[in-house]
Amino acid sequence: MRLLAAILMLTATPLAAADPAPVVPPAAAEGWTIADIPWAASDHKGTRFALLEGVRETPGTAFSYAFSIPAKVWDSPHAHSAAARVFVARGTLRIGFGPSADKTKARSYPAGSYVVVPAGAVHYDGADEETVIIGTAVGPWSTTYLDGSAPASAGTPIAH
Repeated sequence: MRLLAAILMLTATPLAAADPAPVVPPAAAEGWTIADIPWAASDHKGTRFALLEGVRETPGTAFSYAFSIPAKVWDSPHAHSAAARVFVARGTLRIGFGPSADKTKARSYPAGSYVVVPAGAVHYDGADEETVIIGTAVGPWSTTYLDGSAPASAGTPIAH
């Protein structure tokens, strides 16, 4: 028994004295408050877009974005090339599904809500009050409007 204890003590000493494996620091963390979002210029309707991280054109690559919708602004029926996962950060997002924008059928998602819009799902959205959403999706990302003459919202890459 003493011999086993001595062997354990001798073998444990070098391990305790050895240098630990180097720690690799994580990538720099980033974060924004709504006031700090790096918005691009507004479009003709006043909507604003900000790419927060990632590359939306790269296949299989996740990206995150912020989108601001002014009060009383609606986007016409459209679909995206990939699923969008959206968190409502401020205001109330109104979203309906189908080829015609019937605001009476749009569901309201107040701040704190989470919405998943499947790839290819034709939908329309808007807000009765200033609303900010934070979304994630996987590239490549594009939008197809049912009415080709309808102007796109800020930051919306149009499918050709």
